[in-house]
Amino acid sequence: DEIHAIGLAEVARIHGEMEAVKRQVGFTGSLKQFFEHIRTDPRFKPKSREWLQQEYVRIGKRLEANLPRLFSTIPKAPLEIRPVPALTEKGAARGSYQAGTPDGSRPGVFYFNAYDLPSRSTPGMETLYLHEGAPGHHFQIMLARENAALPNFMRFGNVTAFSEGWGLYAETLGRELGVYTDPYQYFGYLDSQLFRAIRLVVDTGIHAKGWGRDQTIQYILDNSSRGRSNATAETERYIAIPGQALAYKIGQLKIAELRAKAERELGAKFDIRDFHAQVLMTGALPLAVLEAKINRWIAAK
Repeated sequence: DEIHAIGLAEVARIHGEMEAVKRQVGFTGSLKQFFEHIRTDPRFKPKSREWLQQEYVRIGKRLEANLPRLFSTIPKAPLEIRPVPALTEKGAARGSYQAGTPDGSRPGVFYFNAYDLPSRSTPGMETLYLHEGAPGHHFQIMLARENAALPNFMRFGNVTAFSEGWGLYAETLGRELGVYTDPYQYFGYLDSQLFRAIRLVVDTGIHAKGWGRDQTIQYILDNSSRGRSNATAETERYIAIPGQALAYKIGQLKIAELRAKAERELGAKFDIRDFHAQVLMTGALPLAVLEAKINRWIAAK
């Protein structure tokens, strides 16, 4: 019930932010019409695979220059940008991350999907890079793997609420890192956040409140920019893997809550670089362990 209520509140909050962006760009239709406008207007279509690659490289360079503002430690492993291989692109996600090796023999790779370009839209490119690349999964995974002082289960293990929570939290850092200056890219970020909030509503709906498959698909269609095929695939994922889709937003909200608490209690002593090091440098922790660690850090400072 609590998670379901958080989801409904987040969906309403993000819809409100989206309405503000819609007004900012002078679009006079409904939010649903604005979703359709972004989905179909030719100016939001990638020009080519090569253009997509070059744009992601450009985004990466803009972020790279600003990362030291928020992070005291940068992974040694480089981050490469590559298209999803043709063999697997049809069924692959919009973007993904492949970890590098601790010894530096293989870089981390951010994969972007260039399959069926007319079905893709450019708003959301910056938020995708932040999540899958730097400072998202590349930082979250490689800073742990490169830390030989940690035991192996902490260097190489995974806790989904931490790893996906960090990826989603990394998306919220865009403005602090000098991106999201284009309102459409900011809308893409909101769209990404919205979809993770919707998951809180529908996963709990299916597994605790008796929601059916069609009801779930319809809720996604009514409240987001997703098309029917994506809404159907997502619904079937939630049916098959109870609870997994809750990890993203719940993890992000916990990290954001701990940051807000540290800022509030430490005041002038708060250092964002130090906070991020506390979160990242001990690998993927269960959220309760992360909370206890941050509380001890606040008390010590």
